Amino acid sequence: MAGPTLVIELAEPVSPSALAEFSALMRGLSIHSEQRRLGYFDVNVPVGRLGMDAATLDATGVDGHRPFLVYLMGPEVGDESIFEAEHADEPEVEAVLGFKPTHAVNVSAGCNRGIDHTATALLTAAVVDVLGGVIKAELLEGQEAVVAGLPGVLGLTDEACPMVLGTAEFVRAWVDQPSFRLLK
Repeated sequence: MAGPTLVIELAEPVSPSALAEFSALMRGLSIHSEQRRLGYFDVNVPVGRLGMDAATLDATGVDGHRPFLVYLMGPEVGDESIFEAEHADEPEVEAVLGFKPTHAVNVSAGCNRGIDHTATALLTAAVVDVLGGVIKAELLEGQEAVVAGLPGVLGLTDEACPMVLGTAEFVRAWVDQPSFRLLK
């Protein structure tokens, strides 16, 4: 994908009822929703459905319908080898989380404008509202000080590429910061 990605770390496999709620969320938010496999969605989301206002859209001069791939990965649901590779060397993340993730959800924007960064964050928060989990975001240089005091921050890593781990409340507070931007 061309835009930013956020990851939701899950402590356990997603139940069939939670998968049904996840699917309903994706269909409900989208004007176009294609489910490529169980838990894997190609969607086009009007950002107004994520809580972004018309003034924001008018100022951007771009179409308010944004493309995303939103997909569950891990054992028995798909992309297991990618999940394992992405989680192979993250002991610091596990220490902050207090658990070893069994599955994850990637929320990846198809474009890389400012509107896509905000929409990615808000879509990720909506998915966490349904599935639970912890949002993992890589940080740009200097963002640690901005995010550290926000509500819902569970911890920061000191790795070569610093990351913040937090709740849906955190990511919603972060998008309100003037310097908000996700790492692509």
